[in-house]
Amino acid sequence: MEVVGRVLTFNAFSQGLMNAADEISALVLDPGFSTIRAGFAGEDVPKSVVSSYYGVVPLGASKTKYLYGDNSINVPSPRVTIHNPMSADGNIENWDRAKKLWEYAITSRLTSAKPANPILHDKDDKVEQQDVEMDGMDEQEKPMAENPLLMTETGWNSGKNREKAVLLQRELATTTVVVMQKLTCHSFSVGKASALVIDVGASSTSITPVHDGLILKKGIVRSPLAGNYISDQLRLLFSTSSPQVPLNPHYLVSSKTPVDALAPSQAILRTFANGSAPDVTFRRLQEERLLTEFKETVVQVWPSGRLAGHDAQGRNNLEAAKNTPPRPFEMPDGYNQAFGAERYRAVEGLFDPKMALTDAAKPAPQAGWTIPELIKSSLSQVDVDIRPHLLSNVVVVGGSTLIHGFTERLDNELKAMFPGPRVRLSAPGNVYERKFASWIGGSILASLGTFHQVCVF
Repeated sequence: MEVVGRVLTFNAFSQGLMNAADEISALVLDPGFSTIRAGFAGEDVPKSVVSSYYGVVPLGASKTKYLYGDNSINVPSPRVTIHNPMSADGNIENWDRAKKLWEYAITSRLTSAKPANPILHDKDDKVEQQDVEMDGMDEQEKPMAENPLLMTETGWNSGKNREKAVLLQRELATTTVVVMQKLTCHSFSVGKASALVIDVGASSTSITPVHDGLILKKGIVRSPLAGNYISDQLRLLFSTSSPQVPLNPHYLVSSKTPVDALAPSQAILRTFANGSAPDVTFRRLQEERLLTEFKETVVQVWPSGRLAGHDAQGRNNLEAAKNTPPRPFEMPDGYNQAFGAERYRAVEGLFDPKMALTDAAKPAPQAGWTIPELIKSSLSQVDVDIRPHLLSNVVVVGGSTLIHGFTERLDNELKAMFPGPRVRLSAPGNVYERKFASWIGGSILASLGTFHQVCVF
């Protein structure tokens, strides 16, 4: 197997005849803990990016309604609860809901809407696109029945789960199904056959060595310190600040009045009748959306050295952080503040467990969970001869790596740990290439003419 630029070829199949099905675009499905990405092979980005969460609304008499898609799950329906079919390690726990979410990702964006009745609608009328009703879809025509399907999975997925996923996917795409590991797709997305893949997503961080296109499974290490961990750190930061930073999502704010910085909010919060308020899981999801916005605009990683340490001139980094220009942010209820050195604390726990914010429910993370220690552990499990090659091909992917200063800090950490070998990071500057790296790698693979010759029929 070899990689040339962004094109991957399999030597074992290079002499094979082209399959007649090559003219049909393959479908690429990349499920994750936060979002599900779907699209056609050969495209640069997925056309369908939907939330991995779904809502459950009790209707009484043992009946429930399931909600899929951002247009539905972010509406504060009475007593709605929010769930995720995946566990924190990226493996599926609720297969029935996972199948419905996969089907929704396909039918809501990749297939045409059902034509309106021309007798009931004038030809100039515009029909508003709505979320697709998934209940009862099993009895309808299978979506994408003629399209081959490539689906990604985690590098630690079990064989039993893989077989279950293939069986469910063949109900959506009845021709062929291929399961590809996300970690291999990450290296394909940047055109590398060998790489040390550092993936910091929503629920977990993983370090994976890939050599000549093959995952070295003994070198796979992972930890729960990722995007959700940073969100928990921000919750602790807000609750322990003086004054406390309110975390009221948009749906709770009925009206607000502008206030000065650090002044208490003057917003009027929304109230719900008895028995009609959304569940606490709904609020948790809305808080996470707000914290994601905060991470994208305010949170930073201290770029050089540990925040609790000193720079080359012996100056205290924490004191230097206090002298950096603050970044302002306004909460949905009107409370606003300029965040200074504290904006570096939320991410520091990924590199230095001693700087993690803690309380009784959130103890300090284990030292082996930090990114530097994960990299050491991963490289210690592979042959000494290939370690320099992996360090010269470090691939950084995952939405949480887009936090300002992350790649610079990671580069400095690697050079400090491995001063001898040449360290080179490959971190796509394009946001979509970083967030959707596994989907893009699958898109490249599934667009090859030889893809259909390795399919499972």
